[in-house]
Amino acid sequence: MNDAVARPTPDSPDEATPIPATIDVPDESLPHGLSAAAAAWPDRVAVDFLRSTLTYAELDAAVARAAQALLDLGVEPGDRVAIALPNCTTHVVAFSAVLRIGGVVVEHNPTYTAPQLRHQLADSGARVAIVWEKAARAALGAREGTALETVVAVDVSRDLPTTSRLALRLPVRAARATRAALRDAVPDGALRWERLVRRRGPQLPASHPYPASDAVALLQYTGGTTGTPKGAVLTHRNLVANAVQCEVWTRTVRASETLYGALPFFHAFGLTLCLGYGLRTGATLVVFPRFDPAAMVAAQRRRPGTFLPAVPPMIERFTTAAREAGVDLTSFRFAFSGAMALPASTARAWEEATGGYAIEGYGMTETSPVALGNPVSPERRPGALGLAFPSTQVRVVDAETLQDVPDGARGELLLRGPQVFSGYWNRPEESAEQLLPDGWLRTGDVVVRDEDGFVTLVDRIKEMIVTGGFKVYPSQVEDLLREMPGVADVAVVGTPGGDLGEKVVAAIVLDGSVPTISLAELRAWASERVASYAVPRELVVVTELPRSIIGKVLRRVVRDDLVGRRPE
Repeated sequence: MNDAVARPTPDSPDEATPIPATIDVPDESLPHGLSAAAAAWPDRVAVDFLRSTLTYAELDAAVARAAQALLDLGVEPGDRVAIALPNCTTHVVAFSAVLRIGGVVVEHNPTYTAPQLRHQLADSGARVAIVWEKAARAALGAREGTALETVVAVDVSRDLPTTSRLALRLPVRAARATRAALRDAVPDGALRWERLVRRRGPQLPASHPYPASDAVALLQYTGGTTGTPKGAVLTHRNLVANAVQCEVWTRTVRASETLYGALPFFHAFGLTLCLGYGLRTGATLVVFPRFDPAAMVAAQRRRPGTFLPAVPPMIERFTTAAREAGVDLTSFRFAFSGAMALPASTARAWEEATGGYAIEGYGMTETSPVALGNPVSPERRPGALGLAFPSTQVRVVDAETLQDVPDGARGELLLRGPQVFSGYWNRPEESAEQLLPDGWLRTGDVVVRDEDGFVTLVDRIKEMIVTGGFKVYPSQVEDLLREMPGVADVAVVGTPGGDLGEKVVAAIVLDGSVPTISLAELRAWASERVASYAVPRELVVVTELPRSIIGKVLRRVVRDDLVGRRPE
């Protein structure tokens, strides 16, 4: 038995319901949503972590115990609390507990080393860190020069079903390997989460005040294309607004969705869709510790999903794995894709397998993160970022003058709405560069908007290549080079080019159908398809391209690597 409901068919009346142009943002904090869900649907499964489940009533009680434990540790409203955990039930609980008592969550990648953690901990001023056992040593090693006082280590294996936990003790190779992947010795100086949050321990009184809607809820670090991570300051109002916008845009019927949480919760995309929108709407959140198509196929057999937020490679691999396993995906109403362009072939395969939609959206950490989306209807436009979310305003301007450009012309995308952040933590100058005095956010993305309001991404201003006075948009060149026989993937970047300013360089990954590709062959192919100034002047063949945790190609890293290879 599962909590999924029948997915509306593509011609259901729901899709004819107009999306409102504006929304009312409730004057409440994010934890209000979980409390309301627990009151409305106490027996509905809230979290399913590899078959171990919590109902909404049980989740609410677990959050209350964790919240009281944090109060007992001395966490006060406004205190920053670092979380460095993989996706698991404890991540859901810890996130919600910090917010419930007015703390500020600071999410971190749980695989960070001590030097990587140290910068963000020092910048945020976090006094308490809740971390995976495998990250405890790095967190303790990162304390020097920071305000960090307390490290709490989490045994993720305790979130597993009882049978799975017992199996970890077996003296067999598979059990030892799984145990080693999940657990680590807790170093001296770290507290244990399970000792702080006892099943029969004290709970936060229901009368404890909730944080105000304008209180800071989250510092989400983002490097963008500049390298140095900055903490985007997001309030409860920002996060609630984006959750409501997502609910309205997807025409969600509350307590009906089964949401697959394979995106990392420490990333803005996974955090808002799973821990914001998901819990607020009474969805059943099926949690995966990492993206694993086989595990998702197994979950689909026992608890069919209705909504998959994901990046394109995840959608493609899940669709393929389900087809090869003979598993039906028609329970899914739609997949919401972000972070990179959604290939038409990936969208087509998903829609053929599910009968639902694969829609593309757009956002940034600074917009909590979703700002644009394609309609969840036949009006979707593959390849376009979509239309403005409710209560979100869009401008396309000349990047130098900030004057609006006509529809159909390229320009920088500006956004304004209730989900737009209030600035970067302790960085007033960079905040002023990104946020204009009248509330418009400069995205740094070059787009085109058509007469119907659909926005299409062209490129990033900071990654645009200027060569011989001409502007080259890397993604346009990449799209053409990907069509060249033998090319599996490509990144186009600009490197120092003397009198030219920058030189166009292509880093390609071969697909194995040809032994290699020469610069002459690549230039001949490109010359027939792009302007002469955009044709790569240099070619580097690589085995793989560096990608972010959610799969986006890191052009800055490619560029830095290519520049570093050159002799002085």
